[in-house]
Amino acid sequence: MTDTEQFHVAFVCVQNAGRSQMSTAFAEQAVAERGLDGRVTVHTGGTDPADHVHEEVVTVMDELGIDLADREPREIPTAELNDCHLVVTMGCSTLSLDTDVEVRDWALDDPDGQDLDAVRAIRDDIRERIDGVFDDIEARLESAA
Repeated sequence: MTDTEQFHVAFVCVQNAGRSQMSTAFAEQAVAERGLDGRVTVHTGGTDPADHVHEEVVTVMDELGIDLADREPREIPTAELNDCHLVVTMGCSTLSLDTDVEVRDWALDDPDGQDLDAVRAIRDDIRERIDGVFDDIEARLESAA
């Protein structure tokens, strides 16, 4: 990675309606808060997207002032993932990507249909993990400079 190259990170799950949507929202926040606009691009998608973001996910993210109501799950092409430096899956994917793409798998419960306390626990776990991912991304960007 060069000092002028953007870092691409993707958050992927099957339906792109829960875990990957929360991860993406927290990642977008991290980009803004850490001043990484133009240096980090966040991607998200699923292998078999749902019709909408899970209602319980919308509810618990809204509690933090993050509105996911208008987000739409999308399919993410393998080519887009192969252009990423890091792909984070949510414990539910069997992606086959280029060998130079780092893949981290987070074994997270699916929030679909769970009670709000369980979804809050998943949300909070994701938020913590995002902090660690962005500490790592910042270190990589600094070492490339």
